[in-house]
Amino acid sequence: MRKKENMDTKTKIKQYITQIILLSDQDFPCDDDASFLDQGIIDSLGFMELVAFVEKECGIQIRPQDLVPENFDSVNKLNRYIDSKSAPATCGT
Repeated sequence: MRKKENMDTKTKIKQYITQIILLSDQDFPCDDDASFLDQGIIDSLGFMELVAFVEKECGIQIRPQDLVPENFDSVNKLNRYIDSKSAPATCGT
């Protein structure tokens, strides 16, 4: 995924999932509160890819105890988690 200076974190999350995990060039197919697992958006491999993406793009070291649905099971939950771990403007910029 190409970095864009003015792209917000939610947009980056949705683009990554859509392009890399779902292999689609369409818009993100769900609401920002939709469960990634319940909607079948990601599986266990996709989850690990998403974790690696967040660590790389946002410079966050994710601890094993942070790998819970409360942090990673929707665009909004992941966005809140990232915001709590870093300055939002630093993610991918």
